[in-house]
Formats: sequence, C-alpha cells, structure tokens
Amino acid sequence: MRPQWPILCLVLLLVTPASTLADDFRLLNVGVRGGVDGLPVLGANEQEHFQQYDLFATASLPCSKYWESGWGFSSRLMGTAGVLIGAGDAGFVGTIVPVLAFGPKDSILALDVGGGGALMSRYKFGEQNFGGVFQFVFTFGLRVPVYRGFGIGYRMTHMSDATIYGEQTKGADIHMMELTYNFR
Repeated sequence: MRPQWPILCLVLLLVTPASTLADDFRLLNVGVRGGVDGLPVLGANEQEHFQQYDLFATASLPCSKYWESGWGFSSRLMGTAGVLIGAGDAGFVGTIVPVLAFGPKDSILALDVGGGGALMSRYKFGEQNFGGVFQFVFTFGLRVPVYRGFGIGYRMTHMSDATIYGEQTKGADIHMMELTYNFR
C-alpha cells in the first residue's frame, strides 16, 4: 500500500457529507453501466482511448424539495466500483459523488448533476498520465423508467486531477449507458 492511500481515503471521508449517516439515508437504486471515452478532454490534444465498466449504487440524502405536482429536487450520494481500461492496461476506479437530482418524487426518472472524488489503482495508461491516484469527478446523467423497477440511463463522467499533480496530466470524459434497478 502506498502512503498516499490512507491520506486519500481520509480526504474522501471528510468531504462526504455527515448527513449520509442520518436516518434519511436509504438505498434508492443499484445498477451496472459501461461506456467509452468521447471527444478529447478540454486542453488535451491526444489521449488514450478508454472503456469503463462500473457497478453503482445511489442513496438518498435528507435535503429535498418537492412541489404539489410531485416534481422537485433531492440530494443523493452515488458510489461506484469498476474498471478503467486504456492502452492495454486496466485498473480499479472507485468514486463517491454527491449529486442533485431533479424529477418526480419516488420515480426512477431523474436528471442529476454532481461532483466528487475518485480513487484509482493505476493512473498511467500507456502514454496517458492522470497524475495520481486521487481524481476529481464531475458527472451528469439522465435515467428513465422502462419496466416496473427497471430503468435505463445515460451518464457522462469527467475525471481529472484539475492540475493538482501538474500541468502535464490529462483526464478523460467517459460516456456510459446504464441499466438500473430502483427500490422505491
């Protein structure tokens, strides 16, 4: 284990809202997703091509506002565990991302956006260097119901170090399709 791992785990725990331990914390949905990179990341001329496959879970957080129509906003916490593949290399990537979701109450239909952190088991893939094991994550997605508790979705995730490891590093934008099971 590298000395960075305990520090990075502590950072992720500190940025996770304390409200995640409250009574309102409940599992909303789980699923699988996979996808590939899109156009090059802003400022990056050349980069490796990536594939990413994840298992994910989303839980509710206590902050929400719904109107009489049943539509509104809610805070959620999304966690993932998966694999990032690029340049013939593969590595674990796990994320914790608080998101703000808009949609009908108690429905799988949701448009969400959020930002958080990721830990990677490797950060060099061929010629591309992410810079280090900790990365920042920005994501947005849309989920729609298909049949009973099942839904499908699209998610775009940007992962980079925001130059904390230097100017020479590059990130990745991954476009993924999701299959979701909702517990509501």
